Amino acid sequence: MARKIIGVIGGTGLYGIEGLKNVVQRQVDTPFGQTSDAYVCGSLPDADLVFLPRHGQGHRILPTEVNYRANIFGMKKLGVEWIVAVSAVGSLRAEIAPGDLVLPDQFIDRTAQRPSTFFGRGVVAHVSLADPFCPDLRRIFFSAAAEEGVNVHPAGTYLCMEGPQFSTRAESHLYRSWGAHVIGMTNLQEAKLAREAEICYVTLALASDYDCWNQAAGDVEIEQVIAILQKNVALAQRVIQRALPFIPSARACPCATALKNAIVTARDRIPEETRRDLSIFIGKYL
Repeated sequence: MARKIIGVIGGTGLYGIEGLKNVVQRQVDTPFGQTSDAYVCGSLPDADLVFLPRHGQGHRILPTEVNYRANIFGMKKLGVEWIVAVSAVGSLRAEIAPGDLVLPDQFIDRTAQRPSTFFGRGVVAHVSLADPFCPDLRRIFFSAAAEEGVNVHPAGTYLCMEGPQFSTRAESHLYRSWGAHVIGMTNLQEAKLAREAEICYVTLALASDYDCWNQAAGDVEIEQVIAILQKNVALAQRVIQRALPFIPSARACPCATALKNAIVTARDRIPEETRRDLSIFIGKYL
């Protein structure tokens, strides 16, 4: 039986996975340009892992500058069927304290400058994003986090902002009024692209601060964020390794067939170059 291949995208503070064996670094060419860095491929007892630092080694890429399309394309090309995204977030709710883990189930988009689809250039597809995170992965990681003794929140709305600046106080209060639970700068595009690529996707959102709505907690300072993130990195590593044995070898979730009825372009009108570039996604449906 083929081994499971799990992708891990590391955010601020997470630049590798401990315990990997047979480690190799792989550069992947994509039709969308360069990935954030080389993929670190290795094995753990329960799965093969493909790790990518979202902001590059040394954290040199802004959230807006991340080439999300290349990163997800590369994961697909390496055979990844599940992606675990680790991300630092600000809390918009008193009950989500710094150091807590949230498994979001919804998004609000406040970005404006980022490509977030593989399609275009002569082919149109509309995938469902009503539930943007894989329900099976969310259940697995909630159980794993609870077993680790983490203060974990099983659901919540992730508001994705453009950044790189943190929110104004007025914005922070506005987002709270919309019902958002956490705020970050990266995961929405990954989730959209993973769905188009028929890859299961889950976010481990690590609360590092209270954003700026909670004046009693003080305004967001990057030094405080980094200090909490350093503690959370070990937590994320433990939760991921605990969850791996329970990720199924075969998928039964809707993510695996998200493109089945999504391509609306007449097949004979799809340009050859686009057909070739996207064959890794759409080839089986053409």
